Amino acid sequence: MSHSVVVGVDGSAQSEAAAEWAAAQAHRGGRALRMVHVGGGVEESGSPVEPLPEAVRALRDRLGAVLPGLEISCEQVPGNPAHQLIAAGERDGLLVLGSRGLGGFTGLLVGSVGLRAAAHAACPVVLVRAGADGEGGAPGDVVVGVDGDGPCDEMLAFAFEQASGRGAALRVMNSRTLPTGPYVTEAPVDQREIRDSLTEAELVRLQDALRPWREKFPDVRVSAEVTAWPAARALVEASRTASLVVVGRRRPHNRAAAPWLGTVAHAVLHHAHSPVAVVPHS
Repeated sequence: MSHSVVVGVDGSAQSEAAAEWAAAQAHRGGRALRMVHVGGGVEESGSPVEPLPEAVRALRDRLGAVLPGLEISCEQVPGNPAHQLIAAGERDGLLVLGSRGLGGFTGLLVGSVGLRAAAHAACPVVLVRAGADGEGGAPGDVVVGVDGDGPCDEMLAFAFEQASGRGAALRVMNSRTLPTGPYVTEAPVDQREIRDSLTEAELVRLQDALRPWREKFPDVRVSAEVTAWPAARALVEASRTASLVVVGRRRPHNRAAAPWLGTVAHAVLHHAHSPVAVVPHS
């Protein structure tokens, strides 16, 4: 079987929602589900001191009953939760987490483990909040926010694969701040007409960038949009009817540089109404 979908579990409602999302993702893709609980120390033999929490075992059993054909493994590992979960996700290529766990403050929508994983992991990280509209693979568009100057292959590959696997439409959104004028011309001209022309030019560029991806995924219905709204606001609004929102995180070119999540991704993680995938790219 291909790589597993890795999900961090701790018995919280958030991690339960993440596990349900991850199970549906694994089932769609013919992959195994790997549930990882980080906690406790180890004996000299290397065995965990504490048994796997009852809530985690019950969740494993329930998912197995709902999806009887799904291969599920459940393990407990000691150490730092963020470090261990990032390592597990990077080995398998996808990490799914609840937006915050049992140790988080209830007033925070995204906890420290989720933020650290989203900012540091070399693989895509999906954060799911209990009660999010798109958990468990609910119907709705997949939405991806791109840079019109050059949408990156990593983000588009992930977004198209998600839309194809779900049988969902894909909304590709580009936020561009267009000049507001007034424009100096030799002859009188409609200022709105100029702005509309600039928007159309940006849309043509975006459509050109999407053409090879449309050919690779002919089953995916794709719409391209250029909006004057700030990127975070546009994506959060789109998340109201989305099954998943995909944002990017640029990998630092300098290995010594600290990973940075980015203001748009950070804002979307905290305010989106659907699960959010953060895809690292160069």
